[in-house]
Amino acid sequence: MDRKKELKQEYKEIKIEGGIYVITNKQNSKKFVASTPNFKTLNGVKFTLENGLHANKELQKDWKQYGKDNFDIELVEIIKKEGNETRVDKKELEKFLEKWLQKLQPFGEEGYHS
Repeated sequence: MDRKKELKQEYKEIKIEGGIYVITNKQNSKKFVASTPNFKTLNGVKFTLENGLHANKELQKDWKQYGKDNFDIELVEIIKKEGNETRVDKKELEKFLEKWLQKLQPFGEEGYHS
């Protein structure tokens, strides 16, 4: 039983990196900017795109048309956690996402945002 408690405590102490990522279409340079509290979830994003399930229909359409090899996924900002924090704050993520949306302007012909 003690081992189980130890493992739970170790899990709680794992620092999870989150932040902002950009998916760029190499064929037309369109960008999709998003945030995640855990970069490990990017595997799930790739899975949704591979299986036609992504929420952004325009990105999904291009992914199907051009194929995964014509897209780059880049981590553009890793949010540092303070002190004992192990998780990224949702409000902080929103603030950084807004900053990157303003910086990259991925709207209309330039991206996958409306």
